[in-house]
Amino acid sequence: MGKQFKLTTTDQHSLGAYRADPAGKPKGGIVVVQEIFGVNHHIRAVCDRLAALGYVAVAPAIFDRFVRDFESGYTPDEIAHARSYLGNLDWDKMMLDVAAAQADLKGAGPLGVIGFCMGGTAAFLAACRLPGLSVSVSFYGGMIGKFADEKPKCPMQMHFGEKDEGIPMDVVDAIKAKQPQAEVYVYPGAPHGFYCDERASYRKESGDLAWSRTHEFFSKHMK
Repeated sequence: MGKQFKLTTTDQHSLGAYRADPAGKPKGGIVVVQEIFGVNHHIRAVCDRLAALGYVAVAPAIFDRFVRDFESGYTPDEIAHARSYLGNLDWDKMMLDVAAAQADLKGAGPLGVIGFCMGGTAAFLAACRLPGLSVSVSFYGGMIGKFADEKPKCPMQMHFGEKDEGIPMDVVDAIKAKQPQAEVYVYPGAPHGFYCDERASYRKESGDLAWSRTHEFFSKHMK
């Protein structure tokens, strides 16, 4: 359904991206921000799912800033390798990459952003720092707590797993306190990565519920 192509940012960085278009007239455009595992099969599948719902979806290759065409699976060794790049993350540059994807969606209608893990934090920051977004959804954004004093400019929805070892419930409670306007959902017994059906941590019931809530949220705010 989708295609690989190139984006160019305002600081003249060229990065890869994946784009999926709906069959008919789009309801809007959505930037999909990856986990630390690149624009891999799972992220491309998310784009395809959004296209099936009627949205144009673009996933920018955030890691192209420091390692080109990086793509990973979810074995313990692959996870450890992907985590080795965490020290390279530059949130300001990441916003430029998200904005480039946003620009590619011009003309699609209302614009939204969704992100997972690292991308979940990026989706929150995009809501706070980038103009022109109608809605933002974050799945298990581990660093949101660090930035929770910032204020989103658009409606915000967040999903967390109760048993996420990287995001303790006291952090989620602090986010709720600082972001009272946001929809924040906690999934009982769910670990980190519970939406990804390619990970050992996948929990179908929680993932399906989170996705249905996401779809409703996009439908409500992208009109």
